[in-house]
Amino acid sequence: MNYCYKFPVVKGIQANRDYYIAMVPLKMLKRLFPEDNEFVMPEYRAQRRVNGARIPTITKYILENEDTYVFSALAASIDGEFRFIPCGDNGLGMLEISMDVKFLINDGQHRKAAIERALLEKPELGNESISIVFYKDLGLKCSQQMFTDLNKHAVKTSNSIAELYDSRDELAVVTRKTVEAVNFFNEFVDKEKDILGKFSSALFTLNTIYTANKCILSKNKCDKSFEKFCIQYWNEVSQNMIPWNELQNKELSKKELREQYLEVQSVIIQAFGKLGYYFFKNGAVDLNTALVPLQNVNWSRRAEC
Repeated sequence: MNYCYKFPVVKGIQANRDYYIAMVPLKMLKRLFPEDNEFVMPEYRAQRRVNGARIPTITKYILENEDTYVFSALAASIDGEFRFIPCGDNGLGMLEISMDVKFLINDGQHRKAAIERALLEKPELGNESISIVFYKDLGLKCSQQMFTDLNKHAVKTSNSIAELYDSRDELAVVTRKTVEAVNFFNEFVDKEKDILGKFSSALFTLNTIYTANKCILSKNKCDKSFEKFCIQYWNEVSQNMIPWNELQNKELSKKELREQYLEVQSVIIQAFGKLGYYFFKNGAVDLNTALVPLQNVNWSRRAEC
């Protein structure tokens, strides 16, 4: 090979097949993976087509979080001549790849496209790097299977656990603080799942409270005053819901509450979100007295309308 790319890499083996991990500067991605706008039928492609709607969101994430953004590795196949020159026997070495090869992204095409767009606004990011896992290309069928294997078993995190861990989403932060400050929520909110099982020890999901708080916030600013309102509002709601109090006082079981009453339904919590929006918008309302009439509501499933 007269002209070639040279990447310091770590060599590994999976399924009796060699692969190589390299740290590649972001500014090299466009050169290694040029855009191919030619239309090809799905059965003759090894990748899905890029969904342009996803790119701005990922680009925004990079630009707004320059000091904290994080990406997993890209996976790519090398269609052409290359060789690994070991440096010792610890898997380290130099991967020399002919400049005539064609690189195929098996996983990460949207990340790559978003990075390229971010570099248009902030070229200085180009010196930062991303890891790429290189494989030898074994043909279209193998590449299609690789794409399937890399994506088929990926499991999207629940909304609840995303909101539990997300420190950038101000509404998620407020919702976590609200759940912690409201005793009833702190005891009966599941912070990991989006769907509760029949015998779950929880009554609500974190995402249910988050969605209700989103109704309260509407287009207003998520600040300290909103946080203070949410904590006070949900405390007043919980204190005036008689069946909730009976559950905490062990006068009612969770099974009875679920089967006989409506107020643990997600739709009820969302209704409280809309009610909370009215109170938040009309700050002169005294929550200490405004929510007392909740004690007179018959939440029984058998109640007559």
